[in-house]
Amino acid sequence: MALETIDLNGLETMFAISNKLNLNHLFPSKVSIWKFRSNNPMRKSQSSNNINIDQFEGLIQITSEMSKYLYPYIRSIINSKDNYKSKPELWNDFQTRFIELIEERFNTESIIVKNLINCKYNQTYIKKILLTLSLASSEEGYNRLRLALANM
Repeated sequence: MALETIDLNGLETMFAISNKLNLNHLFPSKVSIWKFRSNNPMRKSQSSNNINIDQFEGLIQITSEMSKYLYPYIRSIINSKDNYKSKPELWNDFQTRFIELIEERFNTESIIVKNLINCKYNQTYIKKILLTLSLASSEEGYNRLRLALANM
């Protein structure tokens, strides 16, 4: 969701990256990527597709590669949060769009989702997501992201 907050054409970009990484056999279309992303139980329209390990690894590869592409933006947003008094605009824009996407796509009756859209609670969570994505943009980013997901 954070990557889609930054990249307005997130699904298009994910599909292009999937093709670049030769993951066509796992994700032959944009719809296939969307279906696997919809497995999140917090989503309004949750699907119950079983993700196999290859598809899971493919989504991690796509996320890591997309993080590399969006790293300058991720870094700028984190910098805006760290220098909030002098440069709040980027952080505020990101946080607003992130909340809008969550409200649009997630089940807002869930306690977890309510905390995600509450500005009092979500700032630390959002910053952790952005820091994880910035670490995923490095040469070892795929392994770092995979490890972070394994430790959730």
